[in-house]
Amino acid sequence: MTAVDPGIQVALFTEVSGPVFVAEAARRLADADAADVLSWAAATFHDWVVAASMGDTVVAHLASRIAPGVEVLFLDTGYHFPETLGTAEAVRASYPLTLTVLTPEHSVAEQDATLGPRLHERDPARCCALRKTAVLDQGLQGRQAWVTGARRVETRNRADLPLVQWDQRRGLVRLNPLAAWTDDDVATYAEEHEVILNPLLSAGYPSIGCAPCTRPVAAGEDPRSGRWAGIGKTECGILL
Repeated sequence: MTAVDPGIQVALFTEVSGPVFVAEAARRLADADAADVLSWAAATFHDWVVAASMGDTVVAHLASRIAPGVEVLFLDTGYHFPETLGTAEAVRASYPLTLTVLTPEHSVAEQDATLGPRLHERDPARCCALRKTAVLDQGLQGRQAWVTGARRVETRNRADLPLVQWDQRRGLVRLNPLAAWTDDDVATYAEEHEVILNPLLSAGYPSIGCAPCTRPVAAGEDPRSGRWAGIGKTECGILL
């Protein structure tokens, strides 16, 4: 683990906010490893959270090692696989963290009653906006920073993902400590630390979202090709 420049916590960031703050943090932490990024977050912010989708739980596990008791947000969209919900409960029971489950304003049944059934088929962007993006936005209100498990190798849109960035839309700092990790890095960490994994990962689902919008991926296919298959959608909007 590379020591983080203490000036990042003391001299430089007397005011923890804004794009200028983030630009300098990104420069100084550009070559830091994931644990150092999380250590910096724990030392710098008094109100930060981790968002975990409960596919793999590596980012939640690592954050709980660095900052025991850290708050982890899980979005229960109402459409998750049972395996995903089970993984969230296993994380709650096993890791030294505080799991906060966020839910949409309306249940799936209420949404169907007002907007019609299977909105995820007719207008997947709106469904994601209602059941994911708006929910996370609410959960992040008033926070200083949030942590994702996003990685550069996952999609072309994430190829230049920095370790630290300014979340302009929400007005807070976003940290992507696993940005530089490869699939092998994730697998190695998970094996070494006996990380809880969603059972679907070993059943042909390398990227796991809502059940109606996720299919297994065949050998040789892009790992995220099972998400919103056939409609050209690759992101739910949370990271945009």
